[in-house]
Amino acid sequence: MKQNRRQFLQASIATATAATLPNAATQAIAKPAESTSNPIAVSTYSYWRYRKDTKLPIEDCIDLAAAAGFDAVEILHVQMTREDNAYLQMLKQRAFVNGLDLCGFSTHQGFVSPDPEYRQRNVDHTLKCIELAYKLGIPTIRVNTGRWGTIKNFDDLMKAKGIEPRLEGFSDEEGFRWVIDSLEKCLTKAQECGVTLGLENHWGLGRTAEGVLKIVNAIDSPWLQVTADTGNFFDRQYEQFEMLAPKTVYVQAKTYFGGGTWYTLDIDYDRVAHILKSSGYKGYIALEFEGQEAHETAIPKSLRLLRKAFS
Repeated sequence: MKQNRRQFLQASIATATAATLPNAATQAIAKPAESTSNPIAVSTYSYWRYRKDTKLPIEDCIDLAAAAGFDAVEILHVQMTREDNAYLQMLKQRAFVNGLDLCGFSTHQGFVSPDPEYRQRNVDHTLKCIELAYKLGIPTIRVNTGRWGTIKNFDDLMKAKGIEPRLEGFSDEEGFRWVIDSLEKCLTKAQECGVTLGLENHWGLGRTAEGVLKIVNAIDSPWLQVTADTGNFFDRQYEQFEMLAPKTVYVQAKTYFGGGTWYTLDIDYDRVAHILKSSGYKGYIALEFEGQEAHETAIPKSLRLLRKAFS
């Protein structure tokens, strides 16, 4: 009797399950369609832009990003007012309760110097930034090559389109060796913390895609990849971006509403999105607004622009 009841229940469950299938020919449950949209982030830099009267606290930028409808926030290291653990965990929680990821940590360092002590100080600084990112739960930091420093004023460097003379008596090849040696010293800590270094096309020896890839390919580590900035190529813009795309793990996307602070580039984001999609990129697109318009109006416009292109 018990056996018959068990058989009856099993048969009933099987019948009910079969009835829920779309038709008799359907043998497997359909998988949901895979999303092709990139998550859109905003850098805290977008709310500041190095203006004297607009250095908003990171926590305020997180609140503004949530209100605007972003998916994530990138923190600019030099914009932070503190580095103690209590502050870091407050920022992490602030993002969490706002439903935002902390997705990137934009840092500054320079290794293009014949002075080994100078290079080591920048290595130590980068190691500290990796630790900060780890404590914040951020999976990647932006790193730079640094530059020769023969043009002292950044405004003058921008007028020169990022091109400056080498330090007298030294060659680019020596500079690349310094950068490679220095970044290699950061890889063990990066792996230990699970923080990927993204070398950006950001002036100096990283001004061109060729320069960035020379370093990344020489080091040949999964813990050093590329942070691709859409606004840092003055010529061969899309050609160079396409060169970086296969190694890209993070994208910074410039907009210039109201005219650029240093310059304005016409960026075809549909074309950029196509390049990234063709290379299989699925990661974050982080807005870096660099225009003169007030952030209250320019940042929402920028978000709409990027959502449309990367949807």
